[in-house]
Amino acid sequence: MRLLDLLVTMLERVGVIIAVAFILTRLNFFRAMLRHDRLTWKQKGFAMLFFGFFGIIGTYFGVAFDIGNLKFASVNWSLATDEAIANSRVIGIVIAGLLGGWRVGLGAGLIAGIHRMTLGGFTALSCSTATVASGLLAGIFYRREKDLTLPMAFVIGALAETMQMIMIILISKPFEKALALVEVIGLPMIVANGIGTAIFMLIIRSVISEEEKASALQAQKTLSIAEQTLRYLQQGMTRESAKAVCQILFREIHPAAVAITDHTHILAHVGVANDHHRAGNLLQTHLTKQVIEHGRLMVAGKQAIDCKQDDCPLEAAIVAPLKQRGETVGTLKLYYQSKKEITDVEKQLLQGLSSLLSNQLELAETDYKLKLAKEAEIKALQAQISPHFLFNALNVIISLVRINPDQARKLLTSLSTFIRQNLEGTTVAFVSLQQELLHVKAFLEIEKARFVDKLQIIYDIDETTMKAKIPPLTLQPLVENAIRHGIKNMDKDCLVTISIKDNGEDILIKVMDNGAGMSKEMLEKVSKQYLTSSTSTGMGLYNVNRRLTMTFGNDVRLHFTSRPHKGTTVYCNIPREKVT
Repeated sequence: MRLLDLLVTMLERVGVIIAVAFILTRLNFFRAMLRHDRLTWKQKGFAMLFFGFFGIIGTYFGVAFDIGNLKFASVNWSLATDEAIANSRVIGIVIAGLLGGWRVGLGAGLIAGIHRMTLGGFTALSCSTATVASGLLAGIFYRREKDLTLPMAFVIGALAETMQMIMIILISKPFEKALALVEVIGLPMIVANGIGTAIFMLIIRSVISEEEKASALQAQKTLSIAEQTLRYLQQGMTRESAKAVCQILFREIHPAAVAITDHTHILAHVGVANDHHRAGNLLQTHLTKQVIEHGRLMVAGKQAIDCKQDDCPLEAAIVAPLKQRGETVGTLKLYYQSKKEITDVEKQLLQGLSSLLSNQLELAETDYKLKLAKEAEIKALQAQISPHFLFNALNVIISLVRINPDQARKLLTSLSTFIRQNLEGTTVAFVSLQQELLHVKAFLEIEKARFVDKLQIIYDIDETTMKAKIPPLTLQPLVENAIRHGIKNMDKDCLVTISIKDNGEDILIKVMDNGAGMSKEMLEKVSKQYLTSSTSTGMGLYNVNRRLTMTFGNDVRLHFTSRPHKGTTVYCNIPREKVT
């Protein structure tokens, strides 16, 4: 009967574990442990302290057992010689080892074990030693790539407690008292701590699993909205596209109403109160004007909405800015009939949606510029810009829209600059070297994003040359050739050097790469084919060379130097008197 009473008492104390488990789910270091991410030493140290303290709590929430009179009592600050503790200390230590590895298990075990030693009692040494060993034992079962099953957690917790019972028998003196103690508390502690370890894991995993499911559903909803809205926002921010987007958001998110505005008018309003919140009306609410002015998300109740209609049912709203090139061009608004309906989830969702729609608008603007270029049928531009470059640039930008919107926005700006410089290059005879360099830098910003830290650019520029005039679209094709044909097969350490030097009587323009290079035979073939044939694969180099010779004479042309595995240099000398 005493065994059953003790087992019930031990299981009652497991209730504390449930509360601690919920607290743990809110701690970042514990989430990292549960997901088996790599912990820093600082995080490991904090985990050791936390689980060691948890082990100490398990000690005090146990019951003291006097082997002399066979009575149970609460645990005090110290134990009498004949007393031992039936406790749940091992649970925290085992969890530390299972989730953090042997180092965390050992650290937590030492903290809880040393504390147990200070309480005294004839099992102090054996129990302290067993606590440390439990952390090491659990660390053996630590597997970063595998999830721990609940039955396995029960077995490990029970095994750790069994090891403690064995150590009590082997180490504690006198042997008769140790054996009598194990006969009374052994089975209840093994069962209770095994169950406690499994329950601990069950609660933690259940809470994390629910949060992950919620995050996955929200991500799925966001992707669904992105897919549905993209084809409308490709038209730009018009009344028709805004209405279609509002209808999609109203259907997917279920607020009281959804609205989109530009910086002066309501473009669309779908849902409750559409009888007086109408498309085409001027902005009325002070809240919307504040968001446009300050460019940040705001939440407000009925008073801040400040609707002119007294019986308006809209009691609360979240308003987020829509931006293009960093400037607020409109707002996205979710209305609710009570401010209590607005939670952090709704705020985060709208923040993400506003960024998503903003990026889609910027992509639409880029598409529009590309369409203008296509409609104009600018042959020189088509000859200079590879369609593959445009597709690759847009694919890079699209891939960055969600994970790094700031970088995506910068690349959109670079792409816009690149296209604009190409367009301008077809309408003028000369541009400054400074303009050419701006064109090249816009091109290289996009290329560097594609190469992901593999590409390094060195600019060796004489500032005194920047006002010199050359034919447009001269430098960029040389740089593009270095990347396309020089370093395209390199996995790392790709280097392109752009040199513009004032040599007194002439200006030397050089583009160098450290790529594959060419043999002597290939160099001769490339020099003839690329520079004399418009049907070769070197269309860009052909056009550059043709314009140089037609503008400055046959003496001003492109030259190549190259060595296998050492790289290639393309250069030309332009007389200063012809470019000033």
